[in-house]
Amino acid sequence: MKHSVQQPLTLPGPERSKPPSDAEIAAFKKQVLTFYRQHGRHDMLWRHTDDPYKILVSEIMLQQTQVERVAVKFPEFIAAFPDFESLARAPQSAVVSAWQGMGYNRRAIALKRCAEKVFNEYGGMLPHDPTVLATFPGIGPATASSICAFAFNIPVVFIETNIRRVFIHSFFPDQNSVDDRAILPLVARTVDKENPREWYWALMDYGTALKKTVQNPNRKSTSYARQSPFEGSDRRIRGLILKLLANGERIPVKDIVATVKEDPERICRILAVLEKEEFLQKTPEGYRLAE
Repeated sequence: MKHSVQQPLTLPGPERSKPPSDAEIAAFKKQVLTFYRQHGRHDMLWRHTDDPYKILVSEIMLQQTQVERVAVKFPEFIAAFPDFESLARAPQSAVVSAWQGMGYNRRAIALKRCAEKVFNEYGGMLPHDPTVLATFPGIGPATASSICAFAFNIPVVFIETNIRRVFIHSFFPDQNSVDDRAILPLVARTVDKENPREWYWALMDYGTALKKTVQNPNRKSTSYARQSPFEGSDRRIRGLILKLLANGERIPVKDIVATVKEDPERICRILAVLEKEEFLQKTPEGYRLAE
């Protein structure tokens, strides 16, 4: 369901004569929080826990997947692997199988590697320093900061796509090239020091609503890049192969080619890449998911 959002605040950006006043910042925060309290996505399971493991899983899932799909897969994944130890000890093939339907399967392996690192090197306790978390597999600075905000309620300052959309829409409506370096000081001024968790939820929900109601403000960002089409891509073929092998069977190349129905040379090339990346193992009977 779409909810309307207010027009951009008439606020001067940092490239103009003066930065926004405290009153203007307060008006912006009130606008975002009012929207969140009336229309926020309060039913998300990962917003009803501060368990660092569950927050980590949700943030990795949400990196490149729509919320609606994560809402289905998240409880299934948590039921299969309820904590760092169970995920760390699980066979890789079981984790990749459980991940099917999410896409970007590298995230499944990265998540398992994170669990192994936490279990083996940190006594099962997820570090709460974003600079440390950013060194973990599959976790960059933005995801590391979001984990710290949502799991530990730390008032970190970061930008992700929905947050960027809100600030460009609200503070830079007349500019066509906005750098994150101009946005970060505004994020720092607005972050709620007492409850950053809720503030970032509010920003992300407001940004999601903006995407549905106005032309995408992120096109004005210097970080903006269009995603390559999925249909016909190697990524689509990789996903089909992994889905085919998800039940643990060993399948000959000729049967993979017959099922996927793409150019055999292309499929063989992708199989070789998946083997090199340790997604697959080649056996005399055919390919299978790597253990």
